Amino acid sequence: MKQISSHMAGVVIDILVSLGDNISSGMEIAILESMKMQLPIEAEIEGIVKEIKVSKGDFVNEGEPVLILE
Repeated sequence: MKQISSHMAGVVIDILVSLGDNISSGMEIAILESMKMQLPIEAEIEGIVKEIKVSKGDFVNEGEPVLILE
């Protein structure tokens, strides 16, 4: 199972992908707000979005899965 995880703790303010989307390395997949800054989560691997593990407004911890890829 391939997954993309959050690189820091923060609140999800936007999700930039949908189920079935093709993801490439370096692509922005979500935006977090942490310490009043908006920071993108970028994909480090390629794949197709199988499951989105978070929703807008969710708090995520560092290392928590955001997307599951096929």
